[in-house]
Amino acid sequence: QVQLVESGGGLVQAGGSLRLSCAASGRTFSSYAMAWFRQSPGKEREFVAAISWSAGTTYYADSVKGRFTISRDNAKNTVYLQMNSLKPEDTAVYYCARDASRFRVVGPVDGDEYAYWGQGTQVTVSS
Repeated sequence: QVQLVESGGGLVQAGGSLRLSCAASGRTFSSYAMAWFRQSPGKEREFVAAISWSAGTTYYADSVKGRFTISRDNAKNTVYLQMNSLKPEDTAVYYCARDASRFRVVGPVDGDEYAYWGQGTQVTVSS
């Protein structure tokens, strides 16, 4: 069973930065694309960013492009989300997820394509 544990959330002022981490259990982490999603109260889950299994390809939602950076360290079974220039509208619970299929060149944006999810970490951006 794969477990994903997010950390790094918190309260930050607008314009500030946070770095989220997601540590994965298991020995096959490096074979799967990973992604970050977020959900605000009353809103549907939203794709944020994805990274391929080899870290060769990344993809971002338009709302975070140029401000957020997804990366991974396969030796540490960890995926990161560096968030800069944060805005109040970035406030949400952030979830990491592992692709259901191995060796996908581009991490999918559809949450239904992901087999495992973390418990989430709260990010609050004050104005």
